[in-house]
Amino acid sequence: MVEQCPKISIIIPVLNEGGILLPMLQSFQWMRQQGCELILVDGGSNYFPEAQLASLCDRVLVTGAGRALQMNHGARAAKSDLLWFLHLDSQLPRSGVDLVYQYARQGRWGRFDIQLSGSPRLLRVVECLINLRSRVTGIATGDQGLFMPLALYERVGGFPNIVLMEDVAICRRLKRIGQPVNLRQRLETSSRRWERNGIIRTILLMWWLRLAFSLGADPARLAKIYRPCSSPIAES
Repeated sequence: MVEQCPKISIIIPVLNEGGILLPMLQSFQWMRQQGCELILVDGGSNYFPEAQLASLCDRVLVTGAGRALQMNHGARAAKSDLLWFLHLDSQLPRSGVDLVYQYARQGRWGRFDIQLSGSPRLLRVVECLINLRSRVTGIATGDQGLFMPLALYERVGGFPNIVLMEDVAICRRLKRIGQPVNLRQRLETSSRRWERNGIIRTILLMWWLRLAFSLGADPARLAKIYRPCSSPIAES
């Protein structure tokens, strides 16, 4: 019997996600029902219930910490020629699988608009600014659900092996080949980092980090500033 190629390989890097790991993976099962392959890549969590994940993922991989390293590891194991990189705390529009499949099959790369989960009104402003900035610059962040065909991923050399801003760096590479598909369908992501550390403080920190990176600052140095203020998923 010939094994059927999955529609899309969905790659999720995680690190020390604790109690949200299993419930969030359960919420992704509808994508597997639509023919997607779910690949979980752990970066060396203190607690990782690997045995409990067998029924919730198609592949469970363990590698060193660092999102770029984890996502590249997952991409190498993918069985589909269409890749979709997601964060664990994302909730997807039901149309997401079909949209990714449609555009990635055309050889294009892209991302979704973002919606933050919290209720403070200031978060609505943050969402609009993130989506506008991404649309104007053609640069997306990892929590916007980057997708691309495997051939394009390989053409740009995958995610650069840096500890922070790997999403920005790969978008720069991809833009040299073609502009992104900016999907207006919203991918909801957790606002836990914004609310825990203060919305204004987080905005200023992220702007400063992006500016410093664009001016050539060492990502490893920036990561030391970012990580004490980040959520667990941001450390993967």
